[in-house]
Amino acid sequence: MKFLLVFDFDHTIVDENSDTWIVKCAPEKKLPNGLRNSYRPGHWTEYMGRVFVYLGDNGVKEDDMERTMTTIPFTAGMVDLLCFIGKNKELFDCIIVSDSNTVFIDWILKAADFHKVFDEVFTNPAAFSSTGYLTVQNFHAHHCPKCPKNLCKREVLKEFLNKQLERGVSYTRIVYIGDGGNDLCPVMFLKKDDVAMPRQGYTLEKKIAQLAQDLSPVECSVLVWSSATDIMSYLKLLIKE
Repeated sequence: MKFLLVFDFDHTIVDENSDTWIVKCAPEKKLPNGLRNSYRPGHWTEYMGRVFVYLGDNGVKEDDMERTMTTIPFTAGMVDLLCFIGKNKELFDCIIVSDSNTVFIDWILKAADFHKVFDEVFTNPAAFSSTGYLTVQNFHAHHCPKCPKNLCKREVLKEFLNKQLERGVSYTRIVYIGDGGNDLCPVMFLKKDDVAMPRQGYTLEKKIAQLAQDLSPVECSVLVWSSATDIMSYLKLLIKE
């Protein structure tokens, strides 16, 4: 009996968007209007690539970025939740599927000593170039019309589950914890025994509610959370079942 916990990262594990938090490193802690206005929907990774070039051009170094990123606050109750999961790893496999990047997530998890809680992290690959600029790439290519072009979280989840099955691992239940519009696609893939946990007041909760109004509700159960303590209460009930 094993459960799979799938976490989004921004506004779920951390209480901010890691990609916009990095702007604190910029001169006067803001981006020029031309750069800010260059974002096109569905092309966030390319936009962040331009942000990283701007930071590099302004002499922002890896150390400055790391110092800034490790001050990002965790969501209320999240530290306790991750400690609880860490102590119960025999019951929980735990993955992150995020539109952030490998460098940011790695820094934040390692600084708080949470990297061992997660079995795998699926996010946009990032690295520092020989000139010291942070570069980021799309996670994968996919054909899902609903998702941003760099990442379909449903595809990631399906591939992960298939690989686990090949290793002989199947899950009693999947619990998906997220907040954003790009979390709807994987939630719609969940089955009736699974649970979607959208963050209260955020886009995912609103989109799930809209589907129910349109009489095409998601198949899984839905439990809304406002603090990670709510998630921990649910997981404690789950392991008693």
